[in-house]
Amino acid sequence: MFKALLKQIGNYKKDAILTPILVILEVVMEVIIPLMMAAIIDYGLTRQSIKTVCMIGAAMIVMAGLALFFGVESGKTAASASSGFAMNLRQAMYEKIQMFSFSNIDKFSTAGLVTRMTTDVMNVQQAFQMSIRICVRAPIMLASAMVMTFLIHPRFALIFLVVIIVLAAVLALISSKANPILRKVFHEYDELNAKVQENVNGMRVVKSFVREDYEIRRFETESEKIRSLFVSAEKLLALNSPVMQFSMYSCILLISWMGAKMIIAGSLTEGQLMSMFTYVINILISLMMVSMTFVMLIMSRASGERISEVLEEEPDLCNVPHAVKEVADGSVDFDQAGFAYPSNSGKEVISDVSIHIRPGEIIGVLGGTGSAKSSFAALIPRLYDVTRGEVRVGGVPVKDYDLSSLRDNVAMVLQKNVLFSGTIKENLRWGKEDATDEELINACRLAQADEFIRDFPAGYDTYIERGGANLSGGQKQRLCIARALLKKPKILILDDSTSAVDTRTDALIRKAFREQIPDTTKIIIAQRISSIQDADRILVFDNGRIDAEGTHEELLAISQIYREIYESQTKEGGNHEGRE
Repeated sequence: MFKALLKQIGNYKKDAILTPILVILEVVMEVIIPLMMAAIIDYGLTRQSIKTVCMIGAAMIVMAGLALFFGVESGKTAASASSGFAMNLRQAMYEKIQMFSFSNIDKFSTAGLVTRMTTDVMNVQQAFQMSIRICVRAPIMLASAMVMTFLIHPRFALIFLVVIIVLAAVLALISSKANPILRKVFHEYDELNAKVQENVNGMRVVKSFVREDYEIRRFETESEKIRSLFVSAEKLLALNSPVMQFSMYSCILLISWMGAKMIIAGSLTEGQLMSMFTYVINILISLMMVSMTFVMLIMSRASGERISEVLEEEPDLCNVPHAVKEVADGSVDFDQAGFAYPSNSGKEVISDVSIHIRPGEIIGVLGGTGSAKSSFAALIPRLYDVTRGEVRVGGVPVKDYDLSSLRDNVAMVLQKNVLFSGTIKENLRWGKEDATDEELINACRLAQADEFIRDFPAGYDTYIERGGANLSGGQKQRLCIARALLKKPKILILDDSTSAVDTRTDALIRKAFREQIPDTTKIIIAQRISSIQDADRILVFDNGRIDAEGTHEELLAISQIYREIYESQTKEGGNHEGRE
């Protein structure tokens, strides 16, 4: 864990190294001051030498000034190092997430990744700042003060040694009990964030079904879980304070009693006792700092482990050496392909699929819910890898392609249409960054989107709200299709991407595809038979296998599944027409 995190210090190493050096210099100045104060009492005041008092006093002022300077500078460098470290952590996590395959992303929830990049990074940042400053200052101050007390009188040093051993044992016990609870806390944070995200995204549904009270109760339940876990952890961490207070006052009482006896016996001077009390305070403050840092480190340890899980996760899909960068044509071959999701590797969702799709062919894909239509399509641009068998595009196994080159030539419009905040032009240019206005318009005409875009007052410069909230479902689908067409792919996959489009517009889109991009292989996954009945071939999926294939007329004759779907949709269409 620590190795993965510390790699991200990057160009802030200088500040991270300079901070402890400055802290050490600050501590040295502070440790010398009590000795000088003792000298003032023993050599200046006792002997009534004003000159000695002034000389030593001036030196003390210089030491105090240096301590202040080193303290201020260490604060600046610590802040710079910790904030830079946090920035690098977020950047590294974000870059790593961008490299993840779908199977990697499936391991982490969206809310979990957001929590890791916000709350967890903040915890680690605070812990890092404390580590390079307080965690350096406290032990060095503790050790220096211990050495000084040993030089003044060894018996006093033994008192602190016993106290430190007892405190170390208590802190170790608290750590072993509190850390598992804090890991649960951050897991519950993920759940809470997921519920908030789900509620905000589905706000219109919540209000339409008047489920605000239900959602509030769900949030309260999750918040209560976090509260109860935090209470359990804080009960353990709260033991630090009474143990520390007990140790502090015990030390003061013992030193006061022993010091008084030693002064009477003549084995200790008043100045030495005064400096001893200063060192006692330094030691106990250092112990208190260690305790505070310890609590922060326990809390951040769970966060650090969660961050390192992301940083150490290796993408499942990567380029092979000398990867192929040219896709010859839009042919697709499945050869005894089988596929199971990593989360349930023992159950195949696709089994023994073999099919050859010719370049420029229009393929319809139909099947019931859960029949693996989308999984079949996801294997072509290598969003997942088959677990057995082989998938080839342009005659080359997809595993041998450069991923960017393959996906540039296989455009896929997913079931869930995603648009980003920005103008229509900016969203469309995701398909081709340097696309001209003419290319944008041509793609939108193909997708039957140009007409409604021109109806907007700002036209192609119309601003799209986050998630396309100010567009209808059909408008979002057509923009996503246009964005895919801008890539000028050899293979175009539409995964139920016209479900929100009316049948007339759907027909116009299919007509435009057939007439204007005849060389592009088109794989259309649909629920409506009307969307695919004029395809060159239709594949009927059932339980992860191709149950039947053929034209619309052939399937009506040979496939019971296809015939049942067709009859149910024909009947529904007739009923709708009667009602209208």
